[in-house]
Amino acid sequence: MTDGKLASVIRWLFDPAQGASDRLLSRWIFLRALGWIYFSAFFSLIFQIRGLIGPVGVLPAGEYLRAVAESAGPGRFWYAPTLFWLSSGSHMLMAVCWIALLASVLVVFNAWPRGGLFICFLCFLSFVGAAGEFAGYQSDGMLLEAGFISLFFAPAGLRPGFGAASPPIRASLFLLLWEWFRIYFESGVAKIASGDPEWRHFTAMDEYYQNGPLPTWIGWYVQHFPHWFHVATAFETLALELVLVWMLFLPRRWRIVCFWIVTPWQIGIILTANYTFLNYLVLALGFLLLDDRFLIQLVPQRWRERLPVGVGTPTLPAEQRGAFGSESTRTSKVVPTEVRVAKAEPAGLEHPESWPQALRRQVASVQLALTTVMFAWIFYASTTLLIWMLWPGAPLPTFPVVALEPFRIADRYGLFATMTRGRYEIEFQGSQDGKTWVAYPFRYKPQDPRKAPGIYAPYQPRFDWNLWFASLGEWRSNPIVPRTEERLLTGSAEVIALFAENPFPQVPPRQIRAVVWQYWFSTPEQKRAQGVWWTRRFLGLYAPTLQRESDGKITAVEWPTALSPRE
Repeated sequence: MTDGKLASVIRWLFDPAQGASDRLLSRWIFLRALGWIYFSAFFSLIFQIRGLIGPVGVLPAGEYLRAVAESAGPGRFWYAPTLFWLSSGSHMLMAVCWIALLASVLVVFNAWPRGGLFICFLCFLSFVGAAGEFAGYQSDGMLLEAGFISLFFAPAGLRPGFGAASPPIRASLFLLLWEWFRIYFESGVAKIASGDPEWRHFTAMDEYYQNGPLPTWIGWYVQHFPHWFHVATAFETLALELVLVWMLFLPRRWRIVCFWIVTPWQIGIILTANYTFLNYLVLALGFLLLDDRFLIQLVPQRWRERLPVGVGTPTLPAEQRGAFGSESTRTSKVVPTEVRVAKAEPAGLEHPESWPQALRRQVASVQLALTTVMFAWIFYASTTLLIWMLWPGAPLPTFPVVALEPFRIADRYGLFATMTRGRYEIEFQGSQDGKTWVAYPFRYKPQDPRKAPGIYAPYQPRFDWNLWFASLGEWRSNPIVPRTEERLLTGSAEVIALFAENPFPQVPPRQIRAVVWQYWFSTPEQKRAQGVWWTRRFLGLYAPTLQRESDGKITAVEWPTALSPRE
């Protein structure tokens, strides 16, 4: 490839002036959805962040950042990219959440979308960089990756409308679709590579609706569907993740078919399980499979007048359209060769370039170069992680991958590689005398057998989620459990606010213990006769029972015995 052709390809992929002008509607839909997803993420943090990582929270951000500083030295700002290096106090935590919440509203209403997205990304990265165990979810990486790429995908301006004057950079469109593809495909690969017999035997869905982090009442009903239904959904999950998503790389018609398959699938997951904003993000990314020519058919006729001229109307024949069916040049600037020649300046009358024009040209060149390098870096890192899933130990340079890890903008995904085979719930109980124990009621986790499981997503109760993961292991590997016990003994208002109510409003209990139960969905007969959604069995003490002495010291008065393995 000659230098001229290479330069043309680079500009076609990375130059905003040659953006994909047939993706204005799908971009508009995706960015509004992304704004709502950011809103849900920060809205949930406003009520939780002080109890999670505040100075008297379960795992204070200040303690975590001090540990990073001691181990990483000057590199701490790279390994923990967060604004909370400035301050990790309660006021700073809340300020970041409120600023990001307001920025997400700007994105939703399409006001200064690039600026709003940048603020949201910076604030969410700050939380993830300082939250430790409370930000270890794959969904956090998905949002950071999509949020970062969207900084280049969004239109410029304060009120850009559909952004006809600033079409999406083609490489940013590809990377967002590449993320969509990897979420599905890597999850399918992880299921096969894990060797979990439940996926091999198509029994993975038999108790899926019951054993997930936060089930829904709709999931209760689906759980009682016939066995053949669960076998079919297990097979369909693997088929969708490993085969169907390759339709992304097929012609336009196949991508439209793919959209109409994966969209109902994601809606079904949303209704039967609470996976926070994860499925909403995957659902929104799916709209990028569609071009304006298809979407405009779904727009009522009276609204089409508000759309930019030419939206949904192809101006080039199919053979001249570029990747993903997009126009190979901006259609509004397609000019016949004869016309361009006729408009050329006569010899000797060319106007010299002014210094502002020269400066803008230089800035545009630098911007193009930086965009090219950044996108190539993200694509290399994400592709390498995928290759390593298929070919462990493949001899590829690791530094570009490792360097991006703290920012979570090129992550590896693998949802439900192995299925949990039981549902276990940790419960905190307090007592003044060591004999009568009163439970702290959770806001979202299953606890009362008579309470129907709710639908909370995209809201993410991170405390409840982490306790579900902790229930599958032992307390020494899950410090949030004994730390929560300590905070409850000292009456931390921020931690108590993570619960539905405080059973000891006058004075903190003298003792706190964490016990573990095993839960099952009730049968239809039990639900009709007893009105219960759950049945449960007490398994025993999960973590040491802690006691607050008269001098304020906290001691362990009872230690747990070994519990049977939980998976």
